[in-house]
Amino acid sequence: MDAAIKLRGVVKAFGSITAVDGLDLEVPQGICLGLLGPNGAGKSTTMRLLTGQAIADSGELRVLEYELPREAKKARAEMGVVPQLDNLDVDVTVEDNLAVYARLYRVKDVRAAVDEALDLARLRDRRREAVDKLSGGMRRRLLLARGLVHNPRLVLLDEPTVGLDPQIRTEMWTLIGGLRSRGATILMSTHYIEEAERLADEVAVMHHGKIISRGRPADLIAEHAGRETAEVYGPPDRLAEVRAEAEAEGLPVRPAGPAIAIVGSEASTNGVIPEDAIRRAATLEDVFVLLTGEEAA
Repeated sequence: MDAAIKLRGVVKAFGSITAVDGLDLEVPQGICLGLLGPNGAGKSTTMRLLTGQAIADSGELRVLEYELPREAKKARAEMGVVPQLDNLDVDVTVEDNLAVYARLYRVKDVRAAVDEALDLARLRDRRREAVDKLSGGMRRRLLLARGLVHNPRLVLLDEPTVGLDPQIRTEMWTLIGGLRSRGATILMSTHYIEEAERLADEVAVMHHGKIISRGRPADLIAEHAGRETAEVYGPPDRLAEVRAEAEAEGLPVRPAGPAIAIVGSEASTNGVIPEDAIRRAATLEDVFVLLTGEEAA
């Protein structure tokens, strides 16, 4: 079975800034791959390349066995895109937003497709409301429904819950989880650790336009962070001293808000882990910060 997405050596620069730098990325059919990286890592540019909104300077891109950009129109017809920015038509109703897209994608039974999308997004009782009357969370659910109205083989989610409060973010996660269970292939860009951990079968960590590590969340944690992390709290001079001792023993140390986190602390043999340290299981956040040098969202 061919991969749903296959990128080889893809480069995209904007002036002196190289947003995507020799990117290799393959997404098998039927999985949810989380593209995890800090802001500016190149995630949104990668999404724009896949939808034909941007054209690579070099490299090879294939989506659903179509070559981009030459066959971008055919690829888009079988792809659902949920953008980061809300671009809904506010002058018409919820169901009209969906019906317009269903017709654009030449869906045979527009009414049935609209009803299914409304049910998926839990918006059936809002179908005749104007979009500008919806809450932010409802609008984000409508964006998701619009991207799925033609039952696409591949779904691109670009930062699907950015800017949402935690409760609404959890609602969106439930909807995306339902989408996974239907067997769609999903590529989701995010800078939220928990989102990647909860929704993705595999996570690809992106930094400076490249994939720097990839695997199942549990495998990434085992590879880069070990089993245990010890968090140490205290005044800056004490933290600096503990950090120096841990690093002298070869243990990776990262900032953790008001504390430092000694990653892979189970490997310590000479007592550099203070007795008052809080020991916990290593997490994907530890991996993210170690690999990118960025504090997690």
